[in-house]
Amino acid sequence: MQANTPVSAVSFYPHEPGLAWTYLLEGEAADQPAYLLRALGPTVFFDQPTLAFQMTGRGADQTWYRTVSSSGVLLHGLRKPGVTIRLQPPWREAPAEAEWRVGLSWQGQSQVTVSADDGKEQARGTLTYTYVVQDRRMVQTPGGKFEVWVVTRQLTDTLGGLFPATQQLWFTPFVGDVRTPEGLLLTGRNFTARTGGR
Repeated sequence: MQANTPVSAVSFYPHEPGLAWTYLLEGEAADQPAYLLRALGPTVFFDQPTLAFQMTGRGADQTWYRTVSSSGVLLHGLRKPGVTIRLQPPWREAPAEAEWRVGLSWQGQSQVTVSADDGKEQARGTLTYTYVVQDRRMVQTPGGKFEVWVVTRQLTDTLGGLFPATQQLWFTPFVGDVRTPEGLLLTGRNFTARTGGR
Protein backbone atom coordinates (compact mmCIF):
# COMPACT_ATOMS: atom_id res chain seq x y z
CA MET A 1 0.00 0.00 0.00
CA GLN A 2 1.25 3.46 -0.82
CA ALA A 3 1.00 6.18 1.78
CA ASN A 4 -0.68 9.36 0.58
CA THR A 5 -0.42 11.02 3.97
CA PRO A 6 2.75 12.15 5.72
CA VAL A 7 3.26 10.57 9.13
CA SER A 8 3.09 13.90 10.92
CA ALA A 9 -0.44 14.47 9.59
CA VAL A 10 -2.04 11.36 11.11
CA SER A 11 -4.51 12.30 13.84
CA PHE A 12 -5.25 10.70 17.21
CA TYR A 13 -8.31 9.21 15.50
CA PRO A 14 -6.77 8.54 12.06
CA HIS A 15 -9.07 9.74 9.30
CA GLU A 16 -6.90 11.48 6.69
CA PRO A 17 -7.80 10.67 3.06
CA GLY A 18 -5.59 7.96 1.61
CA LEU A 19 -4.95 6.09 4.85
CA ALA A 20 -5.50 2.35 4.51
CA TRP A 21 -5.56 -0.65 6.82
CA THR A 22 -5.74 -4.39 6.11
CA TYR A 23 -7.42 -6.93 8.38
CA LEU A 24 -8.00 -10.67 8.74
CA LEU A 25 -10.51 -12.46 10.92
CA GLU A 26 -9.05 -13.43 14.28
CA GLY A 27 -7.37 -16.83 14.01
CA GLU A 28 -7.18 -16.90 10.20
CA ALA A 29 -4.04 -17.93 8.33
CA ALA A 30 -1.94 -15.07 6.99
CA ASP A 31 -2.34 -16.25 3.38
CA GLN A 32 -6.09 -15.56 3.37
CA PRO A 33 -7.37 -12.60 1.33
CA ALA A 34 -7.45 -9.49 3.49
CA TYR A 35 -10.19 -6.98 4.13
CA LEU A 36 -9.18 -3.44 3.12
CA LEU A 37 -10.36 -0.38 5.04
CA ARG A 38 -9.73 3.00 3.41
CA ALA A 39 -10.29 6.57 4.54
CA LEU A 40 -11.97 8.08 1.48
CA GLY A 41 -12.16 11.65 2.74
CA PRO A 42 -14.87 14.32 2.97
CA THR A 43 -18.37 13.68 1.64
CA VAL A 44 -21.97 14.58 2.48
CA PHE A 45 -24.42 12.18 4.14
CA PHE A 46 -28.02 13.48 4.32
CA ASP A 47 -26.83 17.11 4.15
CA GLN A 48 -24.26 16.46 6.92
CA PRO A 49 -20.57 16.97 6.01
CA THR A 50 -18.87 13.72 7.02
CA LEU A 51 -15.82 11.57 6.34
CA ALA A 52 -16.29 8.27 4.51
CA PHE A 53 -14.52 5.04 5.46
CA GLN A 54 -14.99 2.03 3.18
CA MET A 55 -14.24 -1.63 3.86
CA THR A 56 -14.01 -4.02 0.92
CA GLY A 57 -12.81 -7.57 0.35
CA ARG A 58 -14.35 -11.05 0.04
CA GLY A 59 -17.58 -9.58 -1.25
CA ALA A 60 -17.85 -7.09 1.61
CA ASP A 61 -18.62 -3.48 0.73
CA GLN A 62 -19.56 -1.20 3.58
CA THR A 63 -19.08 2.53 4.00
CA TRP A 64 -19.31 4.38 7.33
CA TYR A 65 -20.00 8.13 7.53
CA ARG A 66 -18.38 9.80 10.53
CA THR A 67 -17.37 13.15 11.94
CA VAL A 68 -14.01 13.05 13.71
CA SER A 69 -12.54 15.66 16.05
CA SER A 70 -10.61 15.94 19.31
CA SER A 71 -13.98 15.69 21.07
CA GLY A 72 -14.55 12.17 19.71
CA VAL A 73 -15.93 10.15 16.82
CA LEU A 74 -19.58 10.26 15.78
CA LEU A 75 -21.17 7.76 13.38
CA HIS A 76 -23.94 9.37 11.31
CA GLY A 77 -24.76 6.27 9.30
CA LEU A 78 -23.54 3.55 7.01
CA ARG A 79 -24.19 2.09 3.61
CA LYS A 80 -24.20 -1.48 2.39
CA PRO A 81 -25.22 -2.65 -1.07
CA GLY A 82 -28.91 -1.83 -1.45
CA VAL A 83 -29.38 -0.25 1.96
CA THR A 84 -28.56 2.96 3.83
CA ILE A 85 -28.76 3.22 7.62
CA ARG A 86 -29.09 6.68 9.16
CA LEU A 87 -28.51 7.40 12.87
CA GLN A 88 -30.07 10.42 14.57
CA PRO A 89 -28.55 11.74 16.74
CA PRO A 90 -25.25 10.24 15.62
CA TRP A 91 -23.88 7.29 17.57
CA ARG A 92 -20.80 8.21 19.65
CA GLU A 93 -18.16 5.61 18.80
CA ALA A 94 -15.27 7.17 20.70
CA PRO A 95 -14.83 9.73 23.49
CA ALA A 96 -12.86 12.95 23.53
CA GLU A 97 -9.12 12.31 23.16
CA ALA A 98 -8.34 13.42 26.71
CA GLU A 99 -11.03 11.23 28.30
CA TRP A 100 -9.46 7.80 27.66
CA ARG A 101 -8.86 5.86 30.88
CA VAL A 102 -9.64 2.40 32.23
CA GLY A 103 -13.15 2.44 33.66
CA LEU A 104 -14.46 5.13 31.32
CA SER A 105 -17.96 4.43 30.01
CA TRP A 106 -20.37 6.25 27.75
CA GLN A 107 -23.77 5.46 26.35
CA GLY A 108 -26.45 6.86 24.15
CA GLN A 109 -29.45 6.23 21.96
CA SER A 110 -30.04 6.85 18.27
CA GLN A 111 -33.09 6.63 16.06
CA VAL A 112 -32.30 4.26 13.20
CA THR A 113 -33.81 4.68 9.73
CA VAL A 114 -33.17 1.97 7.14
CA SER A 115 -33.82 2.93 3.51
CA ALA A 116 -33.46 1.22 0.15
CA ASP A 117 -31.46 2.63 -2.76
CA ASP A 118 -34.62 4.23 -4.14
CA GLY A 119 -34.98 6.21 -0.90
CA LYS A 120 -37.98 4.23 0.37
CA GLU A 121 -37.95 3.68 4.11
CA GLN A 122 -37.77 -0.03 5.00
CA ALA A 123 -37.58 0.08 8.78
CA ARG A 124 -37.30 2.44 11.70
CA GLY A 125 -36.29 1.76 15.27
CA THR A 126 -34.11 2.66 18.22
CA LEU A 127 -30.49 1.69 18.93
CA THR A 128 -29.10 1.88 22.47
CA TYR A 129 -25.35 1.58 22.99
CA THR A 130 -22.96 1.34 25.94
CA TYR A 131 -19.16 1.35 25.83
CA VAL A 132 -16.80 0.46 28.69
CA VAL A 133 -13.00 0.82 28.60
CA GLN A 134 -11.91 -2.34 30.40
CA ASP A 135 -8.13 -2.43 30.12
CA ARG A 136 -5.01 -1.02 28.59
CA ARG A 137 -2.48 -3.63 27.53
CA MET A 138 0.10 -4.71 24.96
CA VAL A 139 -1.12 -7.03 22.21
CA GLN A 140 0.62 -8.77 19.34
CA THR A 141 -1.21 -8.98 16.03
CA PRO A 142 -0.09 -9.86 12.49
CA GLY A 143 0.25 -6.09 12.02
CA GLY A 144 2.68 -5.62 14.90
CA LYS A 145 2.79 -5.04 18.64
CA PHE A 146 0.50 -2.34 20.01
CA GLU A 147 -0.56 -0.83 23.28
CA VAL A 148 -4.35 -0.90 23.05
CA TRP A 149 -7.38 0.30 24.91
CA VAL A 150 -9.68 -2.72 25.34
CA VAL A 151 -13.29 -1.62 24.91
CA THR A 152 -16.51 -3.63 25.26
CA ARG A 153 -19.45 -2.41 23.23
CA GLN A 154 -23.02 -3.48 23.99
CA LEU A 155 -25.84 -2.76 21.58
CA THR A 156 -29.56 -3.34 21.66
CA ASP A 157 -32.01 -2.34 18.97
CA THR A 158 -35.70 -2.58 18.24
CA LEU A 159 -35.06 -3.75 14.68
CA GLY A 160 -34.71 -7.44 15.46
CA GLY A 161 -30.97 -7.48 16.10
CA LEU A 162 -29.78 -5.35 13.19
CA PHE A 163 -26.56 -4.84 15.17
CA PRO A 164 -24.61 -7.56 17.06
CA ALA A 165 -25.24 -7.47 20.81
CA THR A 166 -21.82 -7.47 22.52
CA GLN A 167 -18.43 -7.02 20.89
CA GLN A 168 -14.89 -6.15 21.94
CA LEU A 169 -12.61 -3.77 20.11
CA TRP A 170 -9.01 -2.66 20.61
CA PHE A 171 -8.08 0.92 19.85
CA THR A 172 -4.62 2.49 19.60
CA PRO A 173 -4.28 6.28 19.22
CA PHE A 174 -2.69 7.37 15.90
CA VAL A 175 -3.18 3.79 14.55
CA GLY A 176 -6.93 3.11 14.70
CA ASP A 177 -8.72 -0.16 15.42
CA VAL A 178 -6.23 -2.95 16.05
CA ARG A 179 -9.20 -5.27 16.55
CA THR A 180 -12.49 -4.17 15.05
CA PRO A 181 -15.84 -4.89 16.73
CA GLU A 182 -16.41 -7.50 14.00
CA GLY A 183 -13.40 -9.52 15.19
CA LEU A 184 -10.96 -8.43 12.48
CA LEU A 185 -7.29 -8.10 13.47
CA LEU A 186 -4.99 -5.51 11.95
CA THR A 187 -2.44 -7.03 9.56
CA GLY A 188 -1.00 -3.91 7.92
CA ARG A 189 -1.37 -0.19 7.20
CA ASN A 190 0.14 2.32 4.80
CA PHE A 191 1.32 4.79 7.46
CA THR A 192 3.40 4.80 10.60
CA ALA A 193 1.98 5.94 13.91
CA ARG A 194 3.82 8.66 15.69
CA THR A 195 5.18 7.62 19.06
CA GLY A 196 4.23 9.28 22.29
CA GLY A 197 0.69 10.52 21.91
CA ARG A 198 -0.39 9.19 25.30
